[in-house]
Amino acid sequence: MRKYWISNANKFVLLLILALSGLYSYAQEKVNIILIFIDDMGYGDLGCYGNKEVHTPNIDRLAQEGIRFSQFYVNSPICSPSRVAITTGQYPSRWGVTSYISGRTDNKERGMNHCLNPLAPSVARNLKAAGYYTAHIGKWHMGGGRDVSDVPMITEYGFDESVTQFEGLGERYLATYETLNLPDSTRGLEKQSAALGKGEVHWAKRENFTEIFVDRTFEAIKNAQAAGKPFYINLWPDDIHTPLEPPLALRGDLSTKSRFFGVMHEMDRQMGRLFEFLRNDPDLHKNTLVVFTSDNGPDMAVNKAGELRGYKTYLYDGGIREPFIVWWPAEIDQQEAGTVNEKTVLAAIDLPLTFMELAGANPDPEVEYDGQSMLKVLKGEQEILRDKPLFWIRPPDRPGYNGENNPDLAIRSGDYKLLMDVDGTNVQLYNLMQDVGESKNLAEKMPEITGKLKKQLTDWYKHYPHDVDKTKYEAQSVN
Repeated sequence: MRKYWISNANKFVLLLILALSGLYSYAQEKVNIILIFIDDMGYGDLGCYGNKEVHTPNIDRLAQEGIRFSQFYVNSPICSPSRVAITTGQYPSRWGVTSYISGRTDNKERGMNHCLNPLAPSVARNLKAAGYYTAHIGKWHMGGGRDVSDVPMITEYGFDESVTQFEGLGERYLATYETLNLPDSTRGLEKQSAALGKGEVHWAKRENFTEIFVDRTFEAIKNAQAAGKPFYINLWPDDIHTPLEPPLALRGDLSTKSRFFGVMHEMDRQMGRLFEFLRNDPDLHKNTLVVFTSDNGPDMAVNKAGELRGYKTYLYDGGIREPFIVWWPAEIDQQEAGTVNEKTVLAAIDLPLTFMELAGANPDPEVEYDGQSMLKVLKGEQEILRDKPLFWIRPPDRPGYNGENNPDLAIRSGDYKLLMDVDGTNVQLYNLMQDVGESKNLAEKMPEITGKLKKQLTDWYKHYPHDVDKTKYEAQSVN
């Protein structure tokens, strides 16, 4: 019998091959997750959500191959607290973030913290502990920018790598100046960001940012593959937030409407590049979950919330109900693909627990999560009703436009939604399954439901942990 001898060097190579193959197998067993969080996109801005003017074929195809949801809510009608909620699985008022994070003086006047407390839970941190490669790519807006630099870097929240724009620290892309007569220019904020340091700064045309962030997503995926790990990636573009700067060929007559159409077209094209990249790789196609949504409702001067009432900063559904598309070829078969879930009420605070259950990650045992796992719903297995009501607080610095009194608080429980001011006045009750536009106030006609929801909302507001000065709400003037 012939004997085969293996040298120590060959033994090392063999063990390395076995180890790498084991890592590769481990990575394939775990589901990759990409969370796409668009900025200021309204419920009615996509073709697959009924828009006949905007051309979004790549995102529409994602919906045709996946599941589209009609009752998904973010947990604030403005950017920073919405991002806190989807990161932590908790209401953002727990962490003193109830409006957009600005400069030191503005934050202090509004009872706001300068950043998300690094002690807050972070889904990326939990997934990293479970063996995931984690990356944040795009807008952050949970600390860093303006005149605030003494806040944590993005990577301190559980990310292996990050790249952002002027609303965060670390490596970032800032927009070069263009001699265009465009409103709402952020050029001063870009210059402030550059002066802060704390990370490598690149300058580029803003029209190229989404392309850059998609390219960096490709790089993050390759970094994860090289490490033999599954990945969790935040892809958070700053489209379609103003200033609207699409490529020159898509700007039309430079009107707001033309530039909005151009930004939507370019954003959809860049998303299409990512979706094709995933489809063309058999392992990624088989083993990746893509969740596509947005952080809050549309800018009143730019885009639409479809048939919903309200805009960005409003607690009516136009400010907080968003498109929500799930693409997951391994779980959503051809029979389920293209379906619309119209029954399940989902929320951004549900996603951290959902992702953790999917990844086999352990939630923080000491954390009281406000959401619930909706994994079976994302798989298309069932249209379940949520176990918990949802609550909202209006950004304290946004009482209303043109003298309008936007309600301070809101609750949704089952088919009903109640809004009111913190002093118990301005009570409005709507049956959202019968009145999606929130036009028929049922508060006086349905006193039992009104009383029950009003009490729940009042108790939540008074007793829920709020790291924010609640007197700011009472002090706001509607004028």
